[in-house]
Amino acid sequence: MISALTRAADWSARTPKRLWAVAFTLFFALSASWAAATPLGGSPDEHAHFIRAAAVARGQLGGPEVMVPHMVAGIEGKFAETGVQLPQWYAQLPKQHECYAWKEGTPASCAPALGHSGKTVQVTTAAGRYHPAYYLATGWPSLLVKGPHGLYLMRLASAALCSALLAGAVVTAAEWRRRSAALLGVFAAATPMALYMGGMVNPSGGEIAAGILVWTALLSVLMSPDARLLNRRLARVGVGGLVLINIRPLGLIWFAGAVFFALLLQQRGVLGQVLRRKALWAWTALLGAATVGALLWAGAHPDNSVINTPKTLTMKEAARQTFGNTETYVHQMLGYFGWLDTPAPAFTWLVWLGVLAVLTALGLVYGRGREVVALLGMLVAIVVVPVVAQTLQAEKLGMVWQGRYLLPFAVGLPLMAVMTAAGRSPEGSFPWRRLTGFAVAGLALADAAAFFWTLRRFAVGTSGPWVPFAAHWAPPGGWMLWTAVYTAAAFAVVLPALVRDREPAAPEDGLGQDGAARPWQQRPRVPAAG
Repeated sequence: MISALTRAADWSARTPKRLWAVAFTLFFALSASWAAATPLGGSPDEHAHFIRAAAVARGQLGGPEVMVPHMVAGIEGKFAETGVQLPQWYAQLPKQHECYAWKEGTPASCAPALGHSGKTVQVTTAAGRYHPAYYLATGWPSLLVKGPHGLYLMRLASAALCSALLAGAVVTAAEWRRRSAALLGVFAAATPMALYMGGMVNPSGGEIAAGILVWTALLSVLMSPDARLLNRRLARVGVGGLVLINIRPLGLIWFAGAVFFALLLQQRGVLGQVLRRKALWAWTALLGAATVGALLWAGAHPDNSVINTPKTLTMKEAARQTFGNTETYVHQMLGYFGWLDTPAPAFTWLVWLGVLAVLTALGLVYGRGREVVALLGMLVAIVVVPVVAQTLQAEKLGMVWQGRYLLPFAVGLPLMAVMTAAGRSPEGSFPWRRLTGFAVAGLALADAAAFFWTLRRFAVGTSGPWVPFAAHWAPPGGWMLWTAVYTAAAFAVVLPALVRDREPAAPEDGLGQDGAARPWQQRPRVPAAG
């Protein structure tokens, strides 16, 4: 059985194009399963993103400002939303989740049916000030198919975008000599929450997937140098960076953070070689132009919402509450579904946190000076960044921080840790393949458990039967179909992590002891026992 899995993994990783195609297909199956198994509007603010995407696809990049009474985190206020002209049935989207969101025992069957009226009316969206690039990429299916089917296709467009970015990260990690360990880092970073958001029409999905690609490519450039692979790795940094920067203003901060920590981990002399590449400056120019464009867009579309925050919500109080919510934010980065009302089962959290803890500990044990400082700094940043961000905004916006906001940056922790440990540990000093096998099997099982648990909540509510045979709500195709698809894809997508590691680079390759990959055509060595 083990040898058969290894042969299948080797087949999938035989060429970069094949590996990308396999990874894309499986990640798309995972995100598409979330897209099908989640009620329309059943994820945070998705109704606003549906409307924004449909409007942008119709050429409406902006619109008149409309002040809409709203309540966020128990605080009343008026949101500055954007008015757009769409078919009347879009106006019913905000009501789709109201009967079951934050009511864990209520299945999604109570949601009213969407109408079919094609009469054009003004509809408002809270996402109207966001950069239109993501919405153009996901909103075009609404021009082809009307009604709910068009909304599902919009989700699939988002899933395809995110899957392409994640597949790029898989191919990049597979270029390492100890590629099984590097791939484990990618799969640990792609949490159930990352895959869930990838299947929704929400900028968070693209942010997180782009963050994983940026981190993987940056660390490969600076920690596992290979002159033959440098241009394509820089291209992946550039593509991921363009997506990250053009989605929301926070993306620029996350990109800068990834660059900072990657520079801390760089091998001696690598930066000078990278700076001499023309490709670097070409991508830097593109990223610089994207940054200017994103900042100009953000400056021209300020948030004029008025939130009646209580006087007791001072900066000190906001910092205290945010720090106290650290555990909740960590759980939200791993899996908090629906409108943050459906936490993943404890099994999912324990397995994922266990894998992350082992990888981080290995990075600290095998790391040296700057590498240990970088890992400890990342751990501190994961706690401190939300505190600082919410403290600065709480008096204006209230306590609105969610764990997924930090995830495009926090995905760097498992990637930094595993690449540090894999690059520093001597040959034969640690059973990487055994650790990888147990870890990816646990992650796949935990991922499938999170999917089933969430689908059950939508089908019968948390108080319903454990196996929802008599489902009150069912996704297109039925809950059994998507549970089977997701479970199969969850185990198959981690299969490349079982691939045989590459031979150590020979001195004549000019790659030194950096752990860089040999050419794709090189036959993999037979691993030692254990």
